Amino acid sequence: MPGQQYIAAIDQGTTSTRCMIFDHQGAVVASDQQEHRQIYPKPGWVEHDPAEIWQKTRQVVGGALGKARLDRTDLRAIGITNQRETTVVWDRTTGEPLHNAIVWQDTRTDRIVARLAHEGGQDRFRVKTGLPLATYFAGPKLRWLLENVPAVRAAAERGTAAFGTIDSFLIWWLTGGPDGGVHVTDVTNASRTILMDLRTLDWDDELLAALEIPRALLPEIRSSSEVYGETRGWLAGVPVAGALGDQSAATMGQVCFDPGEAKNTYGTGCFMIYNTGAEIVPSEHGLLTTLCWKLGDQPPCYALEGSIAIAGALVQWLRDNLGLISSAPEVETLANTVADNGGVYIVPAFSGLFAPYWRSDARGVIAGLTRYVNKGHVARATLEATAYQTGEIARAMEQDSGVALSELKVDGGMVANETLMQFQADILGVPVIRPQVPETTALGAAYAAGLATGFWSGLDDLRRNWHEDARWEPSMPPAERDRLLHDWSRAVERTFDWVEDEAEATEPVGTGE
Repeated sequence: MPGQQYIAAIDQGTTSTRCMIFDHQGAVVASDQQEHRQIYPKPGWVEHDPAEIWQKTRQVVGGALGKARLDRTDLRAIGITNQRETTVVWDRTTGEPLHNAIVWQDTRTDRIVARLAHEGGQDRFRVKTGLPLATYFAGPKLRWLLENVPAVRAAAERGTAAFGTIDSFLIWWLTGGPDGGVHVTDVTNASRTILMDLRTLDWDDELLAALEIPRALLPEIRSSSEVYGETRGWLAGVPVAGALGDQSAATMGQVCFDPGEAKNTYGTGCFMIYNTGAEIVPSEHGLLTTLCWKLGDQPPCYALEGSIAIAGALVQWLRDNLGLISSAPEVETLANTVADNGGVYIVPAFSGLFAPYWRSDARGVIAGLTRYVNKGHVARATLEATAYQTGEIARAMEQDSGVALSELKVDGGMVANETLMQFQADILGVPVIRPQVPETTALGAAYAAGLATGFWSGLDDLRRNWHEDARWEPSMPPAERDRLLHDWSRAVERTFDWVEDEAEATEPVGTGE
């Protein structure tokens, strides 16, 4: 529409990069998406090429604008959301990545984490950071790069190295790169490094000293919704005005603005966020205490989070590694060829288990195999694994918060799978609700940028944009639910203690791909 303006959101995820353009009603005007390579140098190691991600980012922004027949002058602002914890170090003078990005799923920091835990326990930093020591987080990944990559160490010594999660890398390039690029991150991404104090919202000297990380490498921590700078070059003049880690962005896109509201995102992994408002709630049941967001000068909003490493990635594994399906949507069709799981349980502890167990020694199992089992049972067990893991997170949240979950808002690629959504409602025993815009991660990033630039006037403006698309009510008898959960727990226990030597997580055991 002539004279109308829009918000663009760059959604840089684990397997692909997407740009979505939204109007004032939160409706999608156009979208473009491209996958990027997954690099597996050794078992347990996962990398991305940062230069490829930047190239794909430029292509999808151009693609989305082209599909909508818009140009940069039609954009009020750009928001960014990103895979969290994935760690990049680049040279400030050239923009050249000094190593591939180490992805959040990567387990190579096992020894660093074990060393830090030996000195003070797995929870030695939890009071300040809300996080246990785990390979998941960005700080140990940066420590590994400094210890093991000469180019990173040399650049750090001469003062040209810049560290960031993917949001920092993209903002730096969008705002000029080597020619004046802004080196910042937001509180949600900084909170996933194990280097930031939840209360001060700043890098903490004690944490930096423990991991031997120079402060000079780090970006400035800013709010999630403010103008960081303007784009240069091909998009010149558009404010970059919002940044949120993907799960905080999805929480914002689901308009879970009040304490007690929760959402679950079903993507490569699975992530449930429970808004605790201004209160920092320590977890005693294996969850993370983290940031929902900080909007401009307003006080920060905190959350409890349950993180599951493998959700949609298990369907990809079924497709790419086992060849049981040729496309992800086929898993539902295959699962529906059988009435139940046939006694099969798949626990996808490919990179250990995240919440609520935090067992880096765990590895995946398929339990309950008999001659009766066929590929339909395996497909159904693949879907059910995500629902069981989500159920464990929900119970931990209820224990930490003292409040029973009344409903669950869901989003992400897997929510198109109605078989999974019904089973999720059955396992939780509460309604599961899908919004009209299921890809709420990009929408949340757009909201952050739009709030910062006056495109939306406030949170009530955003609440009016949310509309229910589908709802699943629980229908499973409680006794059946209890039996399934009991057997799932037995399967989980069989994943424990598989990695007996830390080196097993990082040393090659075969020829790889």
